Amino acid sequence: MDNLTLSRKEGWKLFVDTPARQQPEQLSRPELRALGDAAASEYATCRRLWHANLGPIRTPQLAALHEDLWDIVDSNVQDGDKAKGAVAIDAFPGLGKTTSVLAFAKQFHQRDLAENGPLTADGHERLPVCRVGLSGNTGMKDFNQAMLEFFGHLGSYHGTTAQFAKRALECVLACQTRLLIVDDLHFLRLRHTNGIQVSNHFKYVANEFPVTLIFVGVGLDKHGLFSEGGDYHDAVLAQTGRRTTVLGLAPFRIGSDTHRREWRQLLLALEQRVVLTDKHPGMIADDLSDYLFARSSGHIGSLMTLINRGCQRAIRSSAERLDVDLLDQIKIDAGAEKARRELHTALATGALTTRTSR
Repeated sequence: MDNLTLSRKEGWKLFVDTPARQQPEQLSRPELRALGDAAASEYATCRRLWHANLGPIRTPQLAALHEDLWDIVDSNVQDGDKAKGAVAIDAFPGLGKTTSVLAFAKQFHQRDLAENGPLTADGHERLPVCRVGLSGNTGMKDFNQAMLEFFGHLGSYHGTTAQFAKRALECVLACQTRLLIVDDLHFLRLRHTNGIQVSNHFKYVANEFPVTLIFVGVGLDKHGLFSEGGDYHDAVLAQTGRRTTVLGLAPFRIGSDTHRREWRQLLLALEQRVVLTDKHPGMIADDLSDYLFARSSGHIGSLMTLINRGCQRAIRSSAERLDVDLLDQIKIDAGAEKARRELHTALATGALTTRTSR
């Protein structure tokens, strides 16, 4: 299942309803060698899928973000004459913004159905969450059309901007949608004409639709979402800023014992999830702690990619363990690779450490 399926209700429901994967059994070397060809191939496939989908992990950053989101969403139960506050998740790439928001939205969807049932009082399918992804040239009509396509509305192909908006509102009301996720908002150039129009449309949605808007993007303030300048365009965008609570996600740090313990807990969680025949206690959390921080810069996205690809190679090469020699062969994102040398030097000389004091 790729990300595009989350732009349709069928894909979203599959994401919400699919049971969590079961971790493959940890086999010893003799047990692995004893498998027949068919069983060995099946075991390799199970491990390949498992390591490619290790997350999400409930890190302190994710837990804090979810608490803030629950505060905002649960407080947005005002009567219809009051505009609901929006949320903007604004952080650097590779920190798990979309993953964290989707995990929250999944919990919200499940809670709403548990409390109210899969159907509304009028017999419509209950869809507590709608997710829309933006592109670089999204206008109001495109945005409304994307909402209609999520719901599978037959009127998503022909109509005016106003007609699309009306149909989208009808879908939201009929399906009792309460959460509207707008992903990749940084693709929108808010200071251009389309950006101002869509910003105005977001205010219309906040005023007229009974939903909490959750924006996800990179550098949203820099892109003008919360501008408070003196001209008309800035004033229009500033109103969006006054109604929007900005939340962020920070990378892992190792500047204090508290931060270093959080890093270690993450590595221990990963170590428990990795399924390699020659895995041993401390393989990740002890032996590779400094190395993994240098390679990932504390960005969980880079770390998860490195562990995933490392596990795939360890299985294919029959190494069946993670170590520096194997991981040195793994390529990851350019941002992490660029910061690697400086962090490696600081850790190697003792200027930095990931080790806790006890």
